[in-house]
Amino acid sequence: MEEISRSIKDMALKAGFHLVGITSTRQPDKIKFLDEWLAAGYYGSMKWMHQHLALRRDVRLLFPGAKSIICVGHNYYVQEEQETDKKEARISHYARGKDYHRVMKKKLKSLLSEIKKVYPGMEGRICVDTAPVMEKIWAEAAGLGWQGKHTILISREIGSWFFLGEIIVNVELAGDQPLHDQCGECEACLTACPTRAIVTPYILDASRCISYLTIEYQPDLLPSELARKMDNWIFGCDICQQVCPWNKFKKSTDEKEYLPFIQSGDSTFTRLLNLNESQFKQTFRSSPILRTGYKNFIRNVQNANENKKIYPGGKISRQ
Repeated sequence: MEEISRSIKDMALKAGFHLVGITSTRQPDKIKFLDEWLAAGYYGSMKWMHQHLALRRDVRLLFPGAKSIICVGHNYYVQEEQETDKKEARISHYARGKDYHRVMKKKLKSLLSEIKKVYPGMEGRICVDTAPVMEKIWAEAAGLGWQGKHTILISREIGSWFFLGEIIVNVELAGDQPLHDQCGECEACLTACPTRAIVTPYILDASRCISYLTIEYQPDLLPSELARKMDNWIFGCDICQQVCPWNKFKKSTDEKEYLPFIQSGDSTFTRLLNLNESQFKQTFRSSPILRTGYKNFIRNVQNANENKKIYPGGKISRQ
């Protein structure tokens, strides 16, 4: 099976993915940490994390007959940084281009089709973020990288700026060896997080994370204690990745779909706060930002505007 595994990896790289590894569907030891994380209440209001727990623990229930998981990484880093002018709201790096779900699914479908053409009888299921799959744990088992103290997967080759995807297949392939944790004594991410969402190394309290607060948190008003620490972030947050020493190995992506469609000057508080719902949907129609919804998007922009005290027409949204 080693020859088939090497062939599949070559196909994945030719399909445009930047990292690829293979692991068996046997449960990694780290799966047990899901129960501990849920028991601690770190999921915030994401009650859906309690759903389909059996599937999250065992992908063989998700795709009967599953023997192996082909894990891929897709670099989304773009060298040109977003303006940090205080008049501009900040958007997480991954959300400045086209929605990665669309990009990744298209590539994975094409890759699976090619695999089935070369190896008749091999069947599979693709997953990108939305399926109940513990992506980082499986990717770590497949040797793509290790989960850093901020809980994000880190690659020695390209840092942490990459998306994950999987193809679960019904053939037992030659697996890769997982990498050892290489964070060492570094705690830069813990120190830099303004809301102290990383409660201890490798443990994230999602309810305090700026990404959670700007995307998943649904109430009309943001928690005042945390809202004041969110600076000018309006969708997601990159702070823990920006300070990670391993990201000195970051490389600009060759994926054109991830190039920013939001240019400097497009994300001023004045412009964003004056978007109506129709303009919001049109502006972000191909972006992950659409997911947060107009009401919460404006809430986030108002909060960021208050933190920077830029545009007097913005109303504050804190409880």
